[in-house]
Amino acid sequence: MTFPVTEHTVKTARHTTGFLACGAEDAPLLVFCHGWPELSLSWRHQLPAFAALGFRCVAPDMRGYGRSSTYTRHEDFAQEEIVADMLELLAALGRERAVWIGHDWGSPVVWNLAAHHADRVVGVASLCVPYLATGFTLDTVVPLVDRTLYPEDTFPAGQWDYQFFYEENFDKACKGFEANIANVVKALFRKGNPAGVGKPAATSMVRKAGGWLGGGPWPDLPRDPDVLTEADFASYTAALTRNGFFGPDSWYMNHAANGAYARRAPNGGRLAMPVLFLHGAYDTTCETMTSRLAEPMRRDCADLTEVVVKSGHWMAQEQPVAVNAALAKWLATKLPDYWRAA
Repeated sequence: MTFPVTEHTVKTARHTTGFLACGAEDAPLLVFCHGWPELSLSWRHQLPAFAALGFRCVAPDMRGYGRSSTYTRHEDFAQEEIVADMLELLAALGRERAVWIGHDWGSPVVWNLAAHHADRVVGVASLCVPYLATGFTLDTVVPLVDRTLYPEDTFPAGQWDYQFFYEENFDKACKGFEANIANVVKALFRKGNPAGVGKPAATSMVRKAGGWLGGGPWPDLPRDPDVLTEADFASYTAALTRNGFFGPDSWYMNHAANGAYARRAPNGGRLAMPVLFLHGAYDTTCETMTSRLAEPMRRDCADLTEVVVKSGHWMAQEQPVAVNAALAKWLATKLPDYWRAA
């Protein structure tokens, strides 16, 4: 049975969330949280597939994106605020719990839901960004950098250098993206390159270069049809043009607050529920294949399943069949009762 993907909105006194939904309204709930600089549209290959398998699938535009509220202060984009958005969405859907699936900056959101609100989480899955009980912060990730690839004297922050650039040159970072959003979208949303594995990521050189691409204009590259259709490209470009990059980029400006939030999690942040992590074999920024980035997750997740997907960073869009297969197998084997409820 095929289900249409429909648009919805939840408005509360504190926030508005636009979201896409697909599947029977009373079916077991899966919530998909996108990252930077994406949209609910990023899960277009997952929503109908899992609706057909018997789930209610919901993908919100995260805070600062698409049809959801955006704000003018960096602190309004701290993880604790975004988790509150997701709890409001869950309540508006009339549900107690969901399986939460995240990618990129959506991953810390679903990890924080699992750590702080385990009673709202049946299971949690993440693409590319592993669980870090001390928070997805620079204090946590920089010590886990692969120093054989990023010697400390040359690359003090490793592949996370670009996140310091936001802190030190926020306005320049935003203006650099906003100068030509169409070119940014085409340049960013590209499939993974196996030849880039084992070489320093472009994100490791942003400060030294004075900005992304040396602070110069983004090139007019051809759209990568293996990641985006022309319609997808137009949707991303329109949404980012309408909202700008202040909100999306502000997610990077709350490391101290996010770290403090993580430290307040019960049980030292250890997770008891089933967890799925999908490694991107060709993701050179969230590089989990040879670095130690995934090690803390193995210690802090009691029921962890790991799968390697031969993909770059935009995994759900680049390799949807592999992603859907891994998610479906995990749901069937680790959460069979939840699936049977469908």
